[in-house]
Amino acid sequence: MQERITIELEVKTEYFYEMMESIKKRPGMYLGKCSITRLRSFLDGYIGARRDLGLPETEEETEFYKFQDWIQERFEIKSYYGWNDIILLNSVDERDALNKFFDLFEQFRNGESASR
Repeated sequence: MQERITIELEVKTEYFYEMMESIKKRPGMYLGKCSITRLRSFLDGYIGARRDLGLPETEEETEFYKFQDWIQERFEIKSYYGWNDIILLNSVDERDALNKFFDLFEQFRNGESASR
């Protein structure tokens, strides 16, 4: 008879911003190269995996969803482009866009107005 083993993982309830700080410090390790497009893909995968596992959305993730509207207001974009595309369109290249993302994300987190 096979014995069933159950493993319980202790999951932090808030990890999103900590993960973003880790990516900011070592983007090549997490993304392969400094690229806002890769960051977007990474975050989409992260959020999708959490949903697939049935994990509830955290407060930090819920707050991050507001970043899209903040970026649209910041760059005065009326039509829908993803936050990554908007930042990339206003950058020199993928690396520059990734650096701008982290600057803008910090401003967003600090509650700065999207208006310039």
